Amino acid sequence: MAPFDVNAARAQRREAVGNDWTFTLDGETFRLPTELSRATARGLRALDDNDVDGLLELLLGKEQFARFARIDLTMQDIAAILDAYGKETGLGLGED
Repeated sequence: MAPFDVNAARAQRREAVGNDWTFTLDGETFRLPTELSRATARGLRALDDNDVDGLLELLLGKEQFARFARIDLTMQDIAAILDAYGKETGLGLGED
């Protein structure tokens, strides 16, 4: 049996979904990763369950989060973004 080729599997996943998942809000485009690094996963574990801004800053990065934070949106808007992100990438970041 041939060994499992992690690089080939990663390339196949990225070909299917890309490196980034994008969304637009008030004419601005934002990018979220389609795969989370181990460092990001550690950062997620360190966050309080209710730290929405911490979650978004971790995923968006400081520069994108600064642009995102200037936009007035509701928690329902954020939930819709995270729900679509989870459905399209397979990454579940919140409770259903």
